[in-house]
Amino acid sequence: MKSYNSDGSCCPKFDQGPNPFVTNLCKNTMNNNNFRAALWTGMDLQLTVMTIPCNSEIGLEIHCDHDQFLYIESGIGHMMMGSYKNCLDYQCKVTGGFGIFIPVNTWHNLINIGNCDLKLFSIYAPPQHPFGTIHHTKFDSDQAES
Repeated sequence: MKSYNSDGSCCPKFDQGPNPFVTNLCKNTMNNNNFRAALWTGMDLQLTVMTIPCNSEIGLEIHCDHDQFLYIESGIGHMMMGSYKNCLDYQCKVTGGFGIFIPVNTWHNLINIGNCDLKLFSIYAPPQHPFGTIHHTKFDSDQAES
């Protein structure tokens, strides 16, 4: 089941993996109102879109078996990374157009420091979340991961 945007690009209603998939990633990211939603999950890669509300964050985490890439579509964030949970010594401000590479075994957090939603997409290699994951809020995400 596929639908299409007015420009002819696919508009996913659910996780499209592992099928071939073409989409307008900018529109999907900007139109997403969920904290996290999986758009495509394959054997070795996963794409999710995220919305982080004002005064919220992804939350401090580490991935022990995969790398992660974040792309900020819009908003303003504060990115922190480091080798130790209590020493996030790599810090920078990020805005629309910034790409963030998070190596395996790196503690990290992204905080929305702006006055509007922080819109981004994330690529995990290999996948981090189950096929079809939708977390409407950060609370939902925290509950699913505990």
